[in-house]
Amino acid sequence: MPKVLIIGAGGVGAVVAHKCAQAPEVFTDIVIASRTKSRVDALASQLPRKVTAAQVDADNVPQTVALLKKHRPDLVINVALPYQDLHIMDACLEAGVNYMDTANYEPLDTAKFEYKWQWAYQEKFEKAGLMALLGSGFDPGVTSVFCTYIQKHFVPAIDEIDIIDCNAGSHGQPFATNFNPEINIREVTAKGRYWQAGKWIETAPLSVKSPFAMPDGLGTLNIYLMYHEELESLGRHIKGLKRARFWMSFSDNYLKHLEVLGNVGMTRIDPVRFNGTDIVPLQFLKALLPDPASLGPLTKGKTCIGCQVKGRDAEGKDKTVFVYNVCDHEACYKEVKSQAISYTTGVPAMIGAKMILTGKWAGKGVFNMEQFDPDPFMDALNTHGLPWNVLEKSVFEKP
Repeated sequence: MPKVLIIGAGGVGAVVAHKCAQAPEVFTDIVIASRTKSRVDALASQLPRKVTAAQVDADNVPQTVALLKKHRPDLVINVALPYQDLHIMDACLEAGVNYMDTANYEPLDTAKFEYKWQWAYQEKFEKAGLMALLGSGFDPGVTSVFCTYIQKHFVPAIDEIDIIDCNAGSHGQPFATNFNPEINIREVTAKGRYWQAGKWIETAPLSVKSPFAMPDGLGTLNIYLMYHEELESLGRHIKGLKRARFWMSFSDNYLKHLEVLGNVGMTRIDPVRFNGTDIVPLQFLKALLPDPASLGPLTKGKTCIGCQVKGRDAEGKDKTVFVYNVCDHEACYKEVKSQAISYTTGVPAMIGAKMILTGKWAGKGVFNMEQFDPDPFMDALNTHGLPWNVLEKSVFEKP
């Protein structure tokens, strides 16, 4: 019977655990492990069925291997920090366990998001007869599946992709991030990049913006051009792609706080000496900011994340399609005690695991989401809480 090991008990890990527990026909046995055992115990007490709680330092490969050999899961769902991806992949290889994550590896000492480190594991996983599925969150993850769904059913020849991530919700705090503050701020303050004509075009951080009128009457927000890892994998796997961009919304209040924090050095990721001790300013800032998990009962409003794809249909005529999901913060909290940001990452992680454990997606080696049939994943989104809509028209024009 399938057994899954979830590594990580933060906001996303909690959603994954809840959603796996809701599907006993797939996840018959669940183990949850984190560095802090008390956090796992607290999470386990909230779930509707019994799970096994464990402690592990995911940076310690021998310790992780020992945990895997003790419990012998069929799959590891890695929802720990991106810095730990390679360590967990190494442990899976040694223990003979399939692997899945929601975000690509990044080095601790530089904010550089690339798949090259994980793609380099292709031969190792292939030879071991194991599967590694990368980026099964929403973005990356669902966004790639949206693109291949559009390609399969509407636009077989894709020219342009615009991925748009809007959060029209509010938590009422002066400044807070909706997921891990360290990861969030590293991502937002990095230079923007987009894929065009086979090469990367770089922009200054958050220097390109455009208003975006969200569907379903959700209002208009400013969205900003950023780099996101699915652009790299889509550029590799969508043949003939001419341009791919990623956009995310930010409030003026968020950007003003971020600017001031950057000006005084609080977003630095290099160590500074303080009272005889080396500290990383961003890590210290993380300790001061609200825990994203605490925002669940405070957050109201909705998210809107979707992909606009332009190209040509089967008859060679120009066609544009937008596929999107709208998620309600308060409904998410009512269901799993989490706001929509964690929910929209955790649900696709569970679905990716379901695809692997049920054999809908299978292979030996390292894979990205867009390399598989999108249909069963899209069906599961509707079943497990992230219903989607299709608009056969343009909703966003390039600035």
